[in-house]
Amino acid sequence: MDNSSARKYFYQEIQQPDEYIDLARAALYIAQEEYPNLDVEEYLNALDAMAAELEERLPPQRYPLRIIQSINQYIYEDLRFTGNKIDYYDPRNSFLNDVIDRRLGIPISLALVYIEVARRIDFPMVGIGMPGHFLIRPDIPEMEIFVDAFNDGEIMFPQDCQEKLAQMYQYPVSIQPEFLAGVTKKQFLARMLTNLKYIYLSQQELEKALAIVERVLLLFPDLALELRDRGLLCYQLGRFSQAANDLETYLDITPEAQDAYIIKRLLTKLGRY
Repeated sequence: MDNSSARKYFYQEIQQPDEYIDLARAALYIAQEEYPNLDVEEYLNALDAMAAELEERLPPQRYPLRIIQSINQYIYEDLRFTGNKIDYYDPRNSFLNDVIDRRLGIPISLALVYIEVARRIDFPMVGIGMPGHFLIRPDIPEMEIFVDAFNDGEIMFPQDCQEKLAQMYQYPVSIQPEFLAGVTKKQFLARMLTNLKYIYLSQQELEKALAIVERVLLLFPDLALELRDRGLLCYQLGRFSQAANDLETYLDITPEAQDAYIIKRLLTKLGRY
């Protein structure tokens, strides 16, 4: 399969209403641009098989905490999924096929495996876009139990989340309600893609970074910073017409942006300002 087909399938998947988007399928279409021969159905079947095995191990009384404990034992003890703390910025940590094959991932990709297995046993969970560290929780109203998929399914409460934030930022942090709010499926995919974008930028893989930004813009076409980044990447890659169009749009949307002066200078070089 060529990259354009994978991109087309990704676009078709995300055009559905958010609740109907298949997160795993969309994530595998993201991976398919990196691995053109990837068999999406094979990995969806692998998730089905995991859920079928887990179903046989569930307790008769399906209280949420007991289900979470069963999922944790299966994913982390039996299958030996774990967070890749040694090579956190390996791009493979963000591709669902690699995560399933290698049993290694980062918070959001391990959360995806957890969510997809849980969904298949009729225990829906939702992603929580906490700053700096992605979590999940049961999709049950008023239930403030969070699961850290990166750390062997550690069960956390709001106070634990606040302590983790303080630990990450090295100063006291007041937990805000939006820190523990659920994310939509499109937001989930955008966060996965953004992780990959920064990895590719740090590695100077500009073509790959551009491909990632283009997919974020398929999800959210009006994101000003992504339009800017696409323009800057196109400029670096010598695609000056596209660069100028994106950078002009960025200034139209955010005329008071802190980097407006720099963008204007670039547009002057491109003969547009």
